[in-house]
Amino acid sequence: MASGGASVASLWTEVNRCGQNGDYTRALKALTKILHENRDDVTALHCKIVCLVQNGSFKEALNVMNTHSKVLGSEAVFEKAYCEYRLNRVESALKTIEGAPEQTDKLKELYGQVLYRLERYDECKSVYTDLIRNSQDEYEEERKTNLAAVVAAMSQWEKDDLGLPESTYELQAEELCRVSLADDSDVTEEDIESELAVIHSQMAYVMQLQGRTDEALQLYNQVIKLKWADGSSLPTVNDLISSDQNVFDSKKKVKLTNAEGVEYKLAKKQLQAIDFNKALLAMYTNQADQCRKLSSSLQSQNPGHPRPVLIQVAQLCREKQHSRAIELLQQFSDQHPESASGIKLTMAQLYLVQGHVTKACDVLRSIEEFKHKSGMVSALVTMYSHEEDIDGAIDVFKQAIEHYQSEQVCPGSAAHLALVREAANFKLKYGRKKEAISDLEQLWKQNTNDIHTLAQLISAYSLVDTDKAKSLSKHLPSADTMSFNVDVDELENSHGATYVRKKAAKVTGENLPKEQGQGEIKKKKKKKKGKLPKNYDPKATPDPERWLPMRERTYYRGKKKGKKKEQIGKGTQGATAGASAELDASKTASSPPTSPRPGSASGSSAAPGSNVVPPRQQKPAASGATRKKAPQKKKKGGKGGW
Repeated sequence: MASGGASVASLWTEVNRCGQNGDYTRALKALTKILHENRDDVTALHCKIVCLVQNGSFKEALNVMNTHSKVLGSEAVFEKAYCEYRLNRVESALKTIEGAPEQTDKLKELYGQVLYRLERYDECKSVYTDLIRNSQDEYEEERKTNLAAVVAAMSQWEKDDLGLPESTYELQAEELCRVSLADDSDVTEEDIESELAVIHSQMAYVMQLQGRTDEALQLYNQVIKLKWADGSSLPTVNDLISSDQNVFDSKKKVKLTNAEGVEYKLAKKQLQAIDFNKALLAMYTNQADQCRKLSSSLQSQNPGHPRPVLIQVAQLCREKQHSRAIELLQQFSDQHPESASGIKLTMAQLYLVQGHVTKACDVLRSIEEFKHKSGMVSALVTMYSHEEDIDGAIDVFKQAIEHYQSEQVCPGSAAHLALVREAANFKLKYGRKKEAISDLEQLWKQNTNDIHTLAQLISAYSLVDTDKAKSLSKHLPSADTMSFNVDVDELENSHGATYVRKKAAKVTGENLPKEQGQGEIKKKKKKKKGKLPKNYDPKATPDPERWLPMRERTYYRGKKKGKKKEQIGKGTQGATAGASAELDASKTASSPPTSPRPGSASGSSAAPGSNVVPPRQQKPAASGATRKKAPQKKKKGGKGGW
């Protein structure tokens, strides 16, 4: 027995030494020998479980605890809950923690992690807040970081001011992270980059929201290159897909989200967002069947969520099936009225695309949540005006004003009065002055000093009740009051003046004012006489052929300046002078004229001195020519010359 006791003591010494050195594999060998001597040794069993957890053998550790549950009792509650948590048995871990006889600090830390994984953020925030207030140790910084993550998940930064300091590197900057980890000699550059990846992911997301897409893409790609084994970069992949404009590159990167165990690393909303992006990528890469399959699966998993239906509608619109898309939207709207607002807006948009403006107006007016908003009223009035349905537009104004005048909404507010003002102006614009009286009266009662509204009211009453219009006109200020302190010259010379009166010229001694009664005689403009030729003789008879070109006049004989020039024919191209003379019927005495000559009537010669202007003489056709003529070029400068 003495030798056996000495052997067990030496084994415990070995376990202690290996535990300090972090050699848990050798420690397990020593613990196995100890348990061989006494299989119900609680301390040895507990140490074995811790060594298995440190080596990542969570299933084996859990088997040991289940096998020796009676012996261990509540000794290894934390280890059991931790193994269940790491094996993604979150509900089992929650039951184990809640059934513990005592809630220690380490159990509370694990409890907070389990609640965060279950997305029970309110309870999780309470746990971390209690831990921060009631504990003082070296893990305070990590607790504050976890609490910040919880609050961020709840999207309550504006409501909950927890006064978190910016001393933790995950909340501040890259430089502080490097300084914080530089003192630890065991931390490698890869470890620092892994820690920085958290900051880079957050910075990239903020840049993406700010519209700085290029910078965000650079940081996202930097994080993706790390290839984290635990799947922590999957949200970054999803953000990268949503910001990258290259859909085919995004399609390659989205495959990273198909890794094993993704469902245990991400929250339900993150997994949902990734599935939505997969369906959208299928649509943008023209994979219609795949898009329909994914969107239908998403709709069955999230029956009340409008986004899967919107993806299906977008795919149908790409296929020009607008009627089917509207049908699908109407069906979802009827089944889920609580989520129908966005769906009906999409329906109205599709109706407008098809040109059905009235149907779009009917759909918009059926949205109780938005139909009395200023933007919706403006859109409806614009569409009704486009369809020339003035009564429909006035009815929209009427319902909105009645809504503001009801008990639920405070009447007389700025939004209410602005709506009344727009309604009155709209009615006056389309000649509905009688209908505008009630609106104008309401506006004038709110502000009796509004002269513009009073003038509109008097103008409207002038068509209905002249006595009322006269009584209201008494409230108008006098002309002297309205023109008080008005500099007319300055007003005329202002930048916005459309007409500026010219200053009168100085009166000189020659330009004296005319006597009263002396009318001004308008000066008549004298018509200028036409210019006559220099050799014009008023006694001579004008040449009756003066309107014809010189070449076509009967007395024209051509220019005789040389023998060579006489041989150049004036006829068609390629014809000689002799041939042209033979073919000229006007020079042949025996041939009858083809048209009357100037100064002669048909069939007889004209009397000398006749003033009748003959028609233009036609050139004879060169019939009988044996050669084919080349196309003629038009001569420059002559009037109708050949």
